[in-house]
Amino acid sequence: MTSHPLRAWALALLACASTVALAADKVVFATNWKAQAAHGGFYQALADGTYAKAGLQVEIRPGGPQVNNRPLLPAGKIDFLMTGNLLHSFDNVKNGVPVITVASLFQKDPQALFAHPGQGVKNFDDLKKAPIVFVAKDAQYSWWAWLKADHGFKDEQLRPYNYNLGPFLADKRSVQQGYAVEEPISIEKQAGFKPLTFVLADHGYSTYSTTIEARVETVLKRPDLVQRFVDASIIGWVNYLYGDRRQADALIRRDNPEMDQTTIAQSVQLMKDLGVVDSGDSLTLGIGAMKPERVKDFYAKMARAGLYKPGEVDPAKVMTTQFVNRGVGLALKQQLTGAKQ
Repeated sequence: MTSHPLRAWALALLACASTVALAADKVVFATNWKAQAAHGGFYQALADGTYAKAGLQVEIRPGGPQVNNRPLLPAGKIDFLMTGNLLHSFDNVKNGVPVITVASLFQKDPQALFAHPGQGVKNFDDLKKAPIVFVAKDAQYSWWAWLKADHGFKDEQLRPYNYNLGPFLADKRSVQQGYAVEEPISIEKQAGFKPLTFVLADHGYSTYSTTIEARVETVLKRPDLVQRFVDASIIGWVNYLYGDRRQADALIRRDNPEMDQTTIAQSVQLMKDLGVVDSGDSLTLGIGAMKPERVKDFYAKMARAGLYKPGEVDPAKVMTTQFVNRGVGLALKQQLTGAKQ
């Protein structure tokens, strides 16, 4: 009995689909904090099938106050890691940890200083006159050192910040650290006013942020895997910022029940307003863009601030542009934003 041509074609198609499904690479991607809008593009790529279309079966493993995913990457327990900024990458190279940055989803680090309105603060320079600046311990050994070296802030201003808004709200003369896409929302919710926000990136703190790190071994042996993950993540971010993000937001709330939809929406709007994800080089090279000269510039600033010795870290070993700067997502962005105009 001869098989019907259409039936044979359908069976072949099913067999092909099964092969593709079986061939999907399992990938564990760990973040550095609980699920939030600042992770939205990754959740978008998971929710809308972008990772699956790239042949990836991705598990997003959130971080948190009691969860340190960082050592898992060099140990081979995870495949990719989301990190905060280039200081982590400099430390990796300094300490001989065999990992490398392959993309930066944020063109601007959201780290910011906040001041009370109506207290005479009109510009960034006025902040160094504040009698009190609440700064967390770890930040005192990173960007605070840069603020002292490049902007003239003084240790006399320092007060410990324990991630509690109370002391800042109680003293109108004070200044507080925080994330530009998070703290303004919390401050307005608790105290009923919008703080003055000064993003450090707008004043020379030139680190890339929300970077993706991979093991050097993976980059050398599985560049196709890295490329697919990076490209799919970029497409996820384009869709999250400019498309329908409802499914991604649902996954964020699932992974972090403390997060509410109003906060997510406000945070996304701040990311757009401040150009955190899509600004500068990403406008022409695509989200995720990185340039070696910017990494060198940031390292020089950190060395000047005393965090590293000149020549202690080779910036060329910190990151690779092999997987970015290809204009991925630019056409999609034009399509999505054009449809709204």
